[in-house]
Amino acid sequence: MSRLNDPEFVAREYADESRLAARARVWTEFLDGPSSYDATAAAVAEARPRRVLEVGAGWGELAARIRDETGAHVVATDLSLRMATLAASRDLPVVLADAAWLPFPDRTFDVVVANAMLYHLPDLDAGVRELARLVADDGRLIATTFGHEHLREVWDLVRGPGVDLAFHRGNGAEILGRAFERVDARTGSGRITFPNMEEVRTYVAATLTRAHLADRVRAGDDPFVASSDFAVFVATGPRRR
Repeated sequence: MSRLNDPEFVAREYADESRLAARARVWTEFLDGPSSYDATAAAVAEARPRRVLEVGAGWGELAARIRDETGAHVVATDLSLRMATLAASRDLPVVLADAAWLPFPDRTFDVVVANAMLYHLPDLDAGVRELARLVADDGRLIATTFGHEHLREVWDLVRGPGVDLAFHRGNGAEILGRAFERVDARTGSGRITFPNMEEVRTYVAATLTRAHLADRVRAGDDPFVASSDFAVFVATGPRRR
């Protein structure tokens, strides 16, 4: 088991929002190109859902956006009490729950969203089957993740490993296809322009598994450009056992 899908490690990392906030700032302030958040929200909106579940919703930013843009009833779940508390502060109904065992009846939701979280599941196939259980027959699961080129320049700079996720742009369709009849992959890429090297160092220090490499970022005032690489998978036709 890698650290990214070790429940104890993930629980510690999301016990507060400071490191998540440092990472999220990069995507809101430094991104030039398509956003995985925008692509995920668009994939939800096109379904015109009435009931939406976001699993592993973190502090609820995306769930609140979906609610505001679609008018749907959106429920957020997270395993972290702190994240669930933050999501609830956005006037969202929140359930503290493990994505592997969700306390909802079969076929409850028109859309289930798993945004940048499936790679945290210890048993990926079982987790996807649990999400498929909750999707209405004519509904969809929307799962977002990243590709091997994501921030490659940053990891080359610090001489660290690149993106190595259990659920990624390259294998996502295959994994979801074991629980759904159809999977549509919507990929996107762009560039992240860090205004200086201190911002690069701050980002690396806020990552879950590479924070120890932050001291390898050299000082400097020049901008640093890295690639973004993501995929939004839209899975329909949940397979029923």
